[in-house]
Amino acid sequence: MKIENSIALVTGANRGIGRAFVEELLSAGAAKIYATARDIKTLTSLIATAPERVIPVALDVTRPDMIRAAADRHTDITLLINNAGMAAFAGLIAAKDDAPARGEMETNYFGTLNMTRAFAPTLSANGGGAIINLASVASHVNFPMLGSYSASKAAVHSLTQGIRAELASQGTHVLGVYPGPVDTDMAAGFPMDKTPPNAVVKTILAALEAGEEDVYPDPTSVELHAGLLGDPKAVEKKVGEMLPE
Repeated sequence: MKIENSIALVTGANRGIGRAFVEELLSAGAAKIYATARDIKTLTSLIATAPERVIPVALDVTRPDMIRAAADRHTDITLLINNAGMAAFAGLIAAKDDAPARGEMETNYFGTLNMTRAFAPTLSANGGGAIINLASVASHVNFPMLGSYSASKAAVHSLTQGIRAELASQGTHVLGVYPGPVDTDMAAGFPMDKTPPNAVVKTILAALEAGEEDVYPDPTSVELHAGLLGDPKAVEKKVGEMLPE
């Protein structure tokens, strides 16, 4: 899929990777970008960079009614970017209760699922288009300090495979993205080297245009993925040392 002249919707566009997606889509020639956030006031500075091309949309991906309203209103989309996510930095056992796990599943998994279900008919009507799902290298190996987050991203990985199969007949390309730590507010406390979000997004968009189905867009994810292919138990034991507090 070509980015130039595409019409994209980016969830969680107010900061981090989401904001970088909007910036890089603009640079690559996207015709229009629907930038979503729960509070559209947080999008003000981003909209100001290209007010005629960046359209703010109030959207909470844990609210099916808001998703349905957005899908009914914005019927010209050719690229859906499921970026919105949350990380509670909670262990599976160390957490006081299951609230972190439920919150992460609602946002990371069900948010992605419901966005895809709502916009798949729009993509079909517009020629197929593409979906980008932000998973994580933690989709493939559990980081205990992010235990429930890792589990939610493993669900996103499986979801990505499933929708790829189901939407192939309508010509929708599905790209799964498996980054390591990215230099955003969410990852500020994560003890690993981090890659700038715009560099990560440039790699993702290049992978989309090349027709790839999976991308590891930073050095850490490339290294971990190679390790998982070679000796997955060694990687599991290494990251297993990152225990929750």
